[in-house]
Amino acid sequence: MDPEMDAGILKWFTESNAEVKVKMSQVKQVGLLAAGCQPWNKDVCVASGDRFAYCATLAIYVYQLDHRYNEFKLHAIMSEHKKTITAISWCPHSPDTFASASADNLVIIWNVAEQKVIARLDNTKGIPASLSWCWNSGEAVAFVSHRGPLYIWTISGPDCGVAVHKEAHSFLSDICLFRWHPRKKGKVVFGHTDGSLSIFQPGTKSQKHVLRPESLEGTDEEDPITALEWDPLSTDYLLVANLHNGIRLVDSESLSCITTFSFPSAAASVQCLAWVPSAPGMFITGDSQVGVLRIWNVSRTTPIDNFKLKKTGFHALHVLNSSPKKKCYSAHSPSKNHHTSSTSEAIPPPTLSQNQAFSLPPGHAVCCFMDGGVGLYDMGAKKWNFLRDLGHVETIFDCKFKPDDPNLLATASFDGTIKVWDINTLTAVYTSPGNEGVIYSLSWAPGDLNCIAGATSRNGAFIWDVIKGKTITRFNEHGKNGIFCIAWSHKDSKRIATCSGDGFCIIRTIDGKVLHKYKHPAAVFGCDWSQNNKDMIATGCEDKNVRVYYLATSSDQPLKVFTGHTAKVFHVRWSPLREGILCSGSDDSTVRIWDYTQDACINILSGHKAPVRGLLWNTEIPYLLISGSWDYTIRVWDTRDGTCLDTVYDHGADVYGLTCHPNRPFTMASCSRDSTVRLWSLTPLISPLQINILAEQQWEEIIGNTDRAMASGAPPLLCGKVSRDIKQELDKLTSNVRIKKLRWFSECFSPPGGSKNLWDLVAVLTDQDDSLLPQNYCKGIMHMKHLVRFKTSKAQELTTVKMSKFGGGIGAPSKEERLKEAAEIHLRLGQIQRYCELMVELGEWDKALSVAPGVSMKYWKKLMQRRSDQLIQEGNDEVIPYCIATGDVKKLVTFFTSRGQLKEALLVAQAAQEGNIQGPHTSALNGAAGGESNNKPEEYNDLLHRVSKELAEWYFQDGRAVLAACCHLAVNDIELAMSSLIRGNELELAVCVGTVLGESAMPVTNYALELLARKCMLATTCFPFVGHRDLAADLLTMIPDSELLLVKLCAFYAGATAEVNDLHEKCHLPTTEECLQFAEMYHSEGEIFQAVKYYLLSPVPEKALAIGLLYVKEQLSRSDWSLDSVHGILDLLSYIRTDRLMLHKCSEARNELLIFCGYIAALLAIRRQYNSIVPALYEYTSQLLKRREVTVPTKIEDLSAELDGWRACTQSTSKFEDLPYTPPSESQREAYSILLNRIKEEPIKGLIGPDYVTGSNLPSHSDVHISCLTGLRIQGPVYFLEDGKSAISLNDALMWAKVNPFSPLGTGIRLNPF
Repeated sequence: MDPEMDAGILKWFTESNAEVKVKMSQVKQVGLLAAGCQPWNKDVCVASGDRFAYCATLAIYVYQLDHRYNEFKLHAIMSEHKKTITAISWCPHSPDTFASASADNLVIIWNVAEQKVIARLDNTKGIPASLSWCWNSGEAVAFVSHRGPLYIWTISGPDCGVAVHKEAHSFLSDICLFRWHPRKKGKVVFGHTDGSLSIFQPGTKSQKHVLRPESLEGTDEEDPITALEWDPLSTDYLLVANLHNGIRLVDSESLSCITTFSFPSAAASVQCLAWVPSAPGMFITGDSQVGVLRIWNVSRTTPIDNFKLKKTGFHALHVLNSSPKKKCYSAHSPSKNHHTSSTSEAIPPPTLSQNQAFSLPPGHAVCCFMDGGVGLYDMGAKKWNFLRDLGHVETIFDCKFKPDDPNLLATASFDGTIKVWDINTLTAVYTSPGNEGVIYSLSWAPGDLNCIAGATSRNGAFIWDVIKGKTITRFNEHGKNGIFCIAWSHKDSKRIATCSGDGFCIIRTIDGKVLHKYKHPAAVFGCDWSQNNKDMIATGCEDKNVRVYYLATSSDQPLKVFTGHTAKVFHVRWSPLREGILCSGSDDSTVRIWDYTQDACINILSGHKAPVRGLLWNTEIPYLLISGSWDYTIRVWDTRDGTCLDTVYDHGADVYGLTCHPNRPFTMASCSRDSTVRLWSLTPLISPLQINILAEQQWEEIIGNTDRAMASGAPPLLCGKVSRDIKQELDKLTSNVRIKKLRWFSECFSPPGGSKNLWDLVAVLTDQDDSLLPQNYCKGIMHMKHLVRFKTSKAQELTTVKMSKFGGGIGAPSKEERLKEAAEIHLRLGQIQRYCELMVELGEWDKALSVAPGVSMKYWKKLMQRRSDQLIQEGNDEVIPYCIATGDVKKLVTFFTSRGQLKEALLVAQAAQEGNIQGPHTSALNGAAGGESNNKPEEYNDLLHRVSKELAEWYFQDGRAVLAACCHLAVNDIELAMSSLIRGNELELAVCVGTVLGESAMPVTNYALELLARKCMLATTCFPFVGHRDLAADLLTMIPDSELLLVKLCAFYAGATAEVNDLHEKCHLPTTEECLQFAEMYHSEGEIFQAVKYYLLSPVPEKALAIGLLYVKEQLSRSDWSLDSVHGILDLLSYIRTDRLMLHKCSEARNELLIFCGYIAALLAIRRQYNSIVPALYEYTSQLLKRREVTVPTKIEDLSAELDGWRACTQSTSKFEDLPYTPPSESQREAYSILLNRIKEEPIKGLIGPDYVTGSNLPSHSDVHISCLTGLRIQGPVYFLEDGKSAISLNDALMWAKVNPFSPLGTGIRLNPF
């Protein structure tokens, strides 16, 4: 390595390039509310292999099957279109290629795997209303606007460009949709709004406007074609649906109708249809008025079956070709009739004989509904795999948390609805009636009034009562003018302000009495009530000015006018913590901070590249301001000096609304034109504060007043109400202060998604009184000792509710549904008799009878007599009741697990472990089953642990490490729970919980403390502060026997001798000079480890390198060396001060150190199963060996043989089950076994397995980054290396740093992704 390179790195290191610091994103995405499917265009839902996609107005959502858990996960959100997407189409030949068209005359070709645009065609003549890949060529897409012609765009190759189809033009009626024939080259059919078809195929006469339904012949009535699909089994047959005239099977050659299908009622009309690939001759349809899914076979004119899936009508349907594979669950036997639908309202279920021929295919249908709902319905099991209900389908303009409940978030959208979401489950709990046109703004009523005020584009403003579900008041003072902002005063709950395009800001009482009309010279876009003075309100106006009005005077003139923006002002926001300070966002792309008391602009925040919309002050840190813009970004500002602390690129379009709740000040929600709501955690911005709380620092370091916090360069301090409240509550306590302090602050800092649940479980484990558990504890993951008890009471609750006439909330379950749910719970709890009685009440006699012997033979006989009085016929025997009655728990748990129903499996295993489930004890059953039914509850204990572990793993790989930890805590597995938090990089939370749990969590808590200390030691922004160096020392001192860790801290710290000696003293270590004497003494005695340790602490740390490396080389030259014999000394050496390691005279030693650290890291990564980085570590070590001048015993050939052996012997467990398995060769086996002997076992079992941080699986829209380790696209958070360009995934960075402290770029700079 040449001297210039050394100098370059040193220069970089000393200047600590400011750009690079900014690159490490601080704001974490922790949740996403996906949009619904748009209901206005036809081809908006498509599928291919194990993916399906649908589009909202501006973004395309792609879901992908996760084979391990058999479920579809949101894989990507692709948004490049600026206007409504009109159609999407998957390439039939290439599963990664995808086309979309939009109303601004644009067609885009995407690569789905890399989420990037491959080609775009601008200015298509006319809007491409329908779009489809040409089946006969892989590189051409056809599209058509309303009356034609059909254009064919060849994307690449010699003929690339757009051609017009020779015959498909000059139609007499608009085209609804068109379909290429999948096998007959060039054959295509068009469906028209007048109900006719046009068919073209090369070499035959074209047929225009043929096959109109007979009833329309000779009239000019319209009956648009709603669906068209070629029969997959024939070359000429075509299935056609007209909106009013229903479905026909037609022959495209003879132009005749073969079959007309008839519906059970004349009111039914078909909106969409799809063939079922796995069942020849079968197809499904969706009704347009109500969500009824009908199943048909071409050989019968009436449906085989009907399911009512939803109240609203269907919009689109697609059947997946490859249904998710079941793991080990055998198919239904064909002789039994499993497919009579109990919900079938339209027709009585057909009798058995007629239906046997048509047993339902085990297919999965992607269903999109008119209200934007999207789901995946399993037709065989007759249940939803998932249903994403009530998503917004258009731009979301505003979002606000409910004042008295930080878990409820309201959103207002272009689609005319306000929806209220539970942000823990990310589901909609309430939705407004709709039909309001566009809703621009919303404001909750103060406190617990449960009302929301909404502002619309044309219908004035309204107040919606959320609980009653209806609009209770309307305000029409602005006439038909758009109202851009509505604000309900929180200091005086009778007043509501609105501002409008008519230039007025109007303040009225809630019963409609106008108090003030403030006239502006132009449209008013924003208004905000002062947080300190109930009579003060600020407005933002199109004339570029901000005005402040005072309501206590009769004057309608503003008190203050602030000028300075160079374009219209949109939103204004008063600071909640600093009196008289307000900010405004403008179309000039800046945010300005105004001081009302000084009449001045005190700061201008520049950085956005487009108009600014969302604005949010933090309610605890007075200088923190967040803004959202039309440039798709969210920026976090330090308003003291105007620096931008972080820029978030994850939204795919304009960011309109930002909000947070004072009780959870570091969780923010944002909404955007990409029709998603996202949740963010801001805690990384205040990391030092969390660590101060953990390290038991004085209150002065945690809570302060605004003036102290606003001092330039001061570390963050909490200045808001919630932190003061916590401190007051703590001051009242006499015992458990530390535990409460950690819990309360942790809950205030943590984003939703399990931290509350985790603390409830910690309370159970630390023997807190159960009566103190919160009400919603039973909704989350419960401790095993409560699971059965709570579920029993839930079942009783469901049964009692059967008397009540009133429903509750959205789609309240019917009486039947509630009784069923109650019965299911009783059954899983082993309460068989209650189950039987409820089943009888529901008329499900066979179910009751088949499990009755589990109560007693006498009971069963009694039921038989009651049964004979009845003449109900229901034949639906399923596996669950039998298993419970016979006590075959293992089979049932396996059955649930195989179907991915892990929560069900857990409940059954727990009930069994408590001894609730046992086989029947009658002489008749004693024979063969005798051995089976004597299972002891203790035997179920490991079964319970196994299921909990599997459920935890499911949460963990879904990016929800906190919930995974909850699953482990629920069965008292503290080590695994703590390890889940560490592997999810929730270090602060892990230390809090570990501290409270005490002794049992010790080893893992210590590891978390060590990682946190590393975070403090290297925080680029912090290390200059003495405070942070001391903070690292404080954390390490919390670990018993931490001398060695403190040595590493001191060794790494570069500073003046006096400063270094101060630190030594704090850590109870000798001064640097004394250390040098110790080092020389130990060296002469041959105590290598001690010599290295003291040389590192001395003024000449480079001497440690020579001694330590020599020792490592000697070790590696022996045949019996092991990982543990060299790891300790290398780890110690890696803490040498970076400035010394960079010296030119150390370059050879540096290269050797990097090589050894790289190689040992590869072995550690194998030990910990960090499989994704093992090959990269071997490659990194080999590259260093090739390129740098070194003499080391490690050979490149040996490295590749080891890697090869590892790959061969572990590949059978790899994800890619489809690859053919080749057993490892003898030499590979041998290499691998030597490797394992060297590596030995990981001391803390829980830490085995890859890291996966929160939000790793949330799609982000930001620039696509390719990992320099794997060459693959990075999913989830990105970590930038020290050159500011190379990126790796945060997960890989964390694993790398845990095994190899040095950066993958081979510079010798330490990595700090924690």
